[in-house]
Amino acid sequence: MKGTLMMGSGVHRAAGPPMVGRHAERAAIGRLLAAVRDGFGGALVLNGDAGVGKSRLLEYAAESAQDLTVVRLVGVEAETRLGYGALHRLLRPRLGRLSALPERQRAALSAAFGLAEASPSDRNLVGLAALTLLSDAAAAAPTLCLIDDVQWLDRESAETLAFVGSRLYADCLGLLFAGRDGTGDHGVLGALPALRLEGLADAEARALLTAGVTAHLDRAVAEQLVAGTGGNPLALLELAVNLAPEQLAGVAPLPEPLPVNQQLEDHFRRAAALLPADTRRLLLLMASTPTDDPAALWRAAGSLGLSVRSAAPAVTAGILRTGTTVEFRHPLIRSAVHSAASAAERRAVQAALAATSAPERRAWHLAEAADGPDDGVAAELEAASALARARGGYSEQALVLNRAAELTSRPDERAERYLDAAAAHLAAGNLAAVHPLLELATPDLTGPVARARATRLRASVEMVCARPREVPAMLLAAVAELGTTDPVVSWELLREATHAAIISGRMITGTTPREVARATADAWRDTGVPAGSPDPLTAALARLMAHGYAAGAPALAAALARLRTAGELQELSTFSTVVSLAGDELWDIEAKREILGKLVTADRGRGALYGLSMALFALATVEIWNGRFAAAEGCYSEAYDYLAATGYGVPGDFHKALLYAWTGREAELRAAVATMRAASESLGIVMHRWIGQALSIFEIGRGQYREALDALLAVFDDDPLVLGDVNLAGMVEAGLRSGDRKAAALAMARMEERAPLAGTPWASGLLARCRALMADGDGAERLYQESIAQLGKVPVAVELAWSRLLFGEWLRRRRRRADARVQLRAAYEAFESWGAAPFAERARVELLATGETARRRTADTQFDLTPQERHVAVLAASGLTNAEIATQLFVTTSTIEFHLSRVFRKLGITSRRQIGSRLGATGPGG
Repeated sequence: MKGTLMMGSGVHRAAGPPMVGRHAERAAIGRLLAAVRDGFGGALVLNGDAGVGKSRLLEYAAESAQDLTVVRLVGVEAETRLGYGALHRLLRPRLGRLSALPERQRAALSAAFGLAEASPSDRNLVGLAALTLLSDAAAAAPTLCLIDDVQWLDRESAETLAFVGSRLYADCLGLLFAGRDGTGDHGVLGALPALRLEGLADAEARALLTAGVTAHLDRAVAEQLVAGTGGNPLALLELAVNLAPEQLAGVAPLPEPLPVNQQLEDHFRRAAALLPADTRRLLLLMASTPTDDPAALWRAAGSLGLSVRSAAPAVTAGILRTGTTVEFRHPLIRSAVHSAASAAERRAVQAALAATSAPERRAWHLAEAADGPDDGVAAELEAASALARARGGYSEQALVLNRAAELTSRPDERAERYLDAAAAHLAAGNLAAVHPLLELATPDLTGPVARARATRLRASVEMVCARPREVPAMLLAAVAELGTTDPVVSWELLREATHAAIISGRMITGTTPREVARATADAWRDTGVPAGSPDPLTAALARLMAHGYAAGAPALAAALARLRTAGELQELSTFSTVVSLAGDELWDIEAKREILGKLVTADRGRGALYGLSMALFALATVEIWNGRFAAAEGCYSEAYDYLAATGYGVPGDFHKALLYAWTGREAELRAAVATMRAASESLGIVMHRWIGQALSIFEIGRGQYREALDALLAVFDDDPLVLGDVNLAGMVEAGLRSGDRKAAALAMARMEERAPLAGTPWASGLLARCRALMADGDGAERLYQESIAQLGKVPVAVELAWSRLLFGEWLRRRRRRADARVQLRAAYEAFESWGAAPFAERARVELLATGETARRRTADTQFDLTPQERHVAVLAASGLTNAEIATQLFVTTSTIEFHLSRVFRKLGITSRRQIGSRLGATGPGG
């Protein structure tokens, strides 16, 4: 016989259940609190099923943190669409310090909260502003933030708090999140440390159940309850309170199924359904308003004829609890009440909220109160979406536009709003939501411009997901449909198609890189675009790809020169990639360094961390060519840090392949190459160019010329745009040293054609080196000297040392040992000081052959600075203040102070004025 839940005892739990078990979780919380007390910071995410004890662990954390300032934030289901709403509730008590924030942070946060009219800032600047406010408060009083029901946070707030959690270091601040399984659906908390809660172990579950029961508990019944609930603490406690004494004693049958997970929520729904109608309406109103906005609650309650007396039956029933405020006893009850209400009941509550809410919330409440299409409300929602976008609340904008589309009666107007919602989701990074909205929009889109927008959005999703293979053909088809309708949009589509073709190369489908480039080059019209626009550079690259090096090189040089004189560079995530390609094609390291430096500065100022990461990756290669391997390591470390903070997963560290090649770290190099090959196959991204460059340098350094040539031939035959030219000198050397003069001659012919057209010192220096390698007689000496002279004019120190090494080898074979020693010693000392192990060893062996002793030096690790410490030290030595360094690195001043204290101790100094001289002792690689 099946039993029912006999809620006959009328006994309800007091304030909190006993804490049993959870030793690993409590230990993790203890470590977090200890770190905060010690002046550090950190974050922890608790995931698990409903009722598994997440909120109880937050209470435990609060009980254990009585010496700390405890701040609470609870996600509210009805507020998930209000961009930055939860963050505003968290920071509202601290906005008095808004004026003390650095200008860009203040403007970003003010725009996000609608406190000032400003252009929407990158969300990472909002995150940095939130981090600064919270850490400044924590500096005065170490703080623990408890954030419950994370699944109900609006996306912008969740992203911002995840960013804050990822940037904590020496901040006296801890963030403890709790949410149901699927909390990571925001796609932003996955990078934070997390624990998943399971049900309690049997013994602990029995102890909890026994503590909650006042009547006799039969042992067999206890075991049945523990097994049936899977040790879910909330289910056990509800059963302990609500089962009748005869059920607990084993006389009457237990309910089937036991209330756990979904059944537990159903149990709360049934309990609420027994309450009077006005109490149920008040509960629904409470479930629909933020917990920390009682004024909004009671304004709406008054309009519905409800008062605080309506809450009394719910308090008696254990649904609500009283303290400084009246609140739900458990977050799951709030969710149960909201989901149990009928559509008509929800609409009535939303209408009351619309009549009494602030203007920024009125439109959404009206939408929720609407029953069927309503063009007037849809228009209000569209206007509200513009306000959301102005604050940078792209997720809110998307949700509002989606609802506006649902309420729109005209199919064409509805399709446009779905399209706008898809674009907003893309801007928010919510890629999974884009495709379904495009499917809704596409059948009713009218005109080629709207259809081109839809295609562009699909292509953008593919690019963000690093799947560029089909993008060029998609965009070319959209351009063909547009015809002459909108030249501006056509050009933007061609620009994006060109970038995709460069990235995917020969792996694109439906067209070829040359066809894409030809369409782009033919469409380009320089009609007075700003000096900082990437368009002339894109057009020049397209011209080079379509019509050859002689046609494209002058346009490339002009475009780079234009960007060097530009005061401000436009924002484009692929800008740094295009600049890097152009600089390599012309062997123009100075233009590449200067423009990338501008992009790094601009992206820092905008808080565009993805673009900043890409620029830092490109800038790292500039540092490598100049022998500044430690600086390159700092660029890589910073870039990976930002990618992790913004939720972009990077498989392995394949970007560092070139650094691994120069430093002779074979295991890391091989792993990076394997990662690139796998990515190339699965994503359709051409990686063999980077593979060929890295492997060839590594193999040439250790004298394995055939292997180096094989790696380069795979690149040469494809004549790629990316890294094609900078590999030519290596191919000449590898071909000659491996006995394949035909391969060397092919590379030499291309050098002879392109280097004079480039006309840069780097190009001229490599051309002279290659001519020297190919020369048979004494004429090689003058060519080597010319190579050294040309390469010494520009920041390509590794190329200069390479030419000295080759010149020294040539002199030694001519039995001019004294002259050879000069070149070989200079090459050896340079390579050794940078840590370029393969080339240093090659130079050392040659130097020994001249009769000079050259000891292998061990790496200088006397200071043992971490990449972060070295980076901070270099910035401090450059004259930046702690606040300026913190802003630049998107951390807090307390974190910078901590790093500098360790730098001072390791370097044995007492003043930042001494940093430069002490770091200089480690050699030029820094």
